[in-house]
Amino acid sequence: MTFLAKLNGAMARNQSLWCLGLDPNPEVMPEAYRRPYDRDRHHLHAVEILWDWMQYIIDSTADRVCAYKPTLGFYTALGAPGLDLLAKTLAAIPADIPVILDAKHQDLSSSTVLAQTAFGQWQVDAITLSPYLGQDLAARFLMYLDRGVFISCYSANTTALPLQNYPHPGNPLYLELVQQCQTWGSWEQLALEVGSAQPAALAQVRTLAPERLILARSIWAGTTDLPVVRLGDLLQAGLDAQGGNLLLPVNQDVLATADPQALIGDLRDQTQDLLDRRQQASPHCTPWMPNVCTLTPQPHGDLILQLFDLGCIAFGDYVQASGQVFPYYIDLRRIISNPQTFDAVIDAYGDVVRQLVFDRIAGIPYGALPTASGLALKLNRPLIFPRKEVKAYGARRLVEGNYEPGETAVVVDDILITGKSAVEGAQKLQSCGLLVRDIVVFIDHGGGARERLAAQGYTAWGVLTITEINHTLYETGRITEMQFEALCSQESDQEVGRQSA
Repeated sequence: MTFLAKLNGAMARNQSLWCLGLDPNPEVMPEAYRRPYDRDRHHLHAVEILWDWMQYIIDSTADRVCAYKPTLGFYTALGAPGLDLLAKTLAAIPADIPVILDAKHQDLSSSTVLAQTAFGQWQVDAITLSPYLGQDLAARFLMYLDRGVFISCYSANTTALPLQNYPHPGNPLYLELVQQCQTWGSWEQLALEVGSAQPAALAQVRTLAPERLILARSIWAGTTDLPVVRLGDLLQAGLDAQGGNLLLPVNQDVLATADPQALIGDLRDQTQDLLDRRQQASPHCTPWMPNVCTLTPQPHGDLILQLFDLGCIAFGDYVQASGQVFPYYIDLRRIISNPQTFDAVIDAYGDVVRQLVFDRIAGIPYGALPTASGLALKLNRPLIFPRKEVKAYGARRLVEGNYEPGETAVVVDDILITGKSAVEGAQKLQSCGLLVRDIVVFIDHGGGARERLAAQGYTAWGVLTITEINHTLYETGRITEMQFEALCSQESDQEVGRQSA
């Protein structure tokens, strides 16, 4: 699983944009740990006290944050025991929460070794780098295709402003850094770190990098309490057009409290409330525009890219409804909240369905019902649907909608893997006297499902195939070579299974 996929999963699961630093800094120790630490600060036992503290923080906050960010300098300052402490701390973090190693690394000669240690030995998911050695430094870390790199492009330190605004504030150096470093790696791998004491700088970076993940820094400068208005300004400046791709740092003073869980929970809830208000106040969707030109244009190329950018196509190890484990997951339920993509999906369905002879459109619940409804409206054809389960009350219908026995229904489903849901729906329709010849799906996974449906008397039609999706995403740079090969391997395995069957 890639860093970004892991992060998005943690954000969704914990409903949080908040990232917590795991820094064994004695200056912010709670009193319960400070007293024994002060007594033993010159002995090895002091590191054990720091470890107890870090473990407590992780145990208290793992369901409140979306990422942890240990600062390497705090651990190396403790010498060899500090590196042992780092290893123990990393091992204690739940596997489904990503770790960003805050290294601000800026030495070219040691970069390869650090990349091997950070990504290989410590198994962190991302690392922060200084930008001033250019692409050569970043390349050592970008070689690990499933990991992330944060380029530090702006600092909120007041003494850094003359350097960052050089040669003048209207054309500052830091914005040139933002533009340059985006050419070093894909949007999935390369992210930006921005000191955001003032939202204006954050907004400028977001304008230049509309699709990049941004880690905000220094938002707590000069305060221990973040006013709602200021938090709202930060969200407005830093969120992307889809309302995501922003990481916020928890105030390090939280580490000194006796109840970090409650404080971070309050931050999370406050942020979620602002996000909900933002969505309600601005429910419109930003139009999607193609930003690539392929050498071999695909008839559905733009639609595939829209689905990917909307988050309908994710990579990782996912268990499907059939019980199979695929290196990707496709969730078409997201399209109903994006009118542009929803309309494009319905049009693509329509291109297939218009070729068929039928009386009614039958949508398979629940995933395909919205698209079947839109298709019925678009084609001005009657809609029916077989119930997933029959209620023990009311009319107790097996098929909802008006129809006459002997009419022909075309079945509309979302994804064809085994064909089980589509066949079950078709059989319910047939049991009520309807005829079913054709089953239309949006994505055909392959693997012999069409042949199995044909053996049962149905003709399957697919708008898209996994092969078409895979090649389009790879050609346009949306996925890495590793992801492309993983999907190709899955296709090969399915083909072998089909032939053996």
